[in-house]
Amino acid sequence: MKNIKNQPKEAIRAIMLKRFLHILIYLFSFAVALTAFYPFLVMIVSSTHDTYNIVAKINILPGDQLVRNFNRLTQYINLRRGFLNSLFLAVVTSVVQIYFTAMAGYAFSKFKFKGQNFLFGVVLVAMMIPGQISIIGFYKQIQDMGLINNYIPIIIPAIADCFAVFFYKQFLDSGLPNELVEAAIADGAKEITIFHRLVIPIMKPALVTKGVMSFIGSWNSYLKPLILLNDKDKMTLPLMIATVRDSTHADFGAQYIGMVISVIPLVIIFIFSSRIIMNNISVGSAIKG
Repeated sequence: MKNIKNQPKEAIRAIMLKRFLHILIYLFSFAVALTAFYPFLVMIVSSTHDTYNIVAKINILPGDQLVRNFNRLTQYINLRRGFLNSLFLAVVTSVVQIYFTAMAGYAFSKFKFKGQNFLFGVVLVAMMIPGQISIIGFYKQIQDMGLINNYIPIIIPAIADCFAVFFYKQFLDSGLPNELVEAAIADGAKEITIFHRLVIPIMKPALVTKGVMSFIGSWNSYLKPLILLNDKDKMTLPLMIATVRDSTHADFGAQYIGMVISVIPLVIIFIFSSRIIMNNISVGSAIKG
């Protein structure tokens, strides 16, 4: 380290100011991280207490009700069934959404067709409209089609994820040179072949990033499964957990341990996917360079 005493006063002030700013940044980052982690801490601690202590007290230290809460949870719901239902919906919805929205984003980015700007404007406007506004009409339409208690109306609408289309278009505008597409066309490649063998590999960082977001969103989805799924054997894990209650009121202890179990797969996926995302971004940057 440099000896501060041998530095001029102006340099010493600059060094001290820089160190002070670094300390502020670290403190601010720690505060943000602590604030973000606090809900998870409350969830974990509450999963070790019974309903009375959760409602009547502020719990800071873990309790001794973890095993009892878990036993009651498994009595109320079929935990394995709920986990498999959520996993199936999250995987299928994410795959369907990624494939078709990536295709739409590629079309908006590289194709030139009549009404292109108008249609993309519709995508942008639709992206800003909350989905809850149309939930009543959506339920009525699904009811008329006889698709209540069916996974189809949960999976198929994922194709129309406007943010994903916008996200992929913006990525391809800068990440896929037009010359590559033109060269592939000149070599006689069909459009579907270009999409599968050229576009998708280049889009891998964006696909992984949005895929993780889609998986987490589908796993945590509550509103659509709530209004469409009445059969308990078809309910997702978050929906099953919300139904946990004893004869008179909600069993918060069992619900909190269910929430902890529900979050574990998301944490594991995020840990592994974040590393994949960073590696893909590094490879993509090297290719572009």
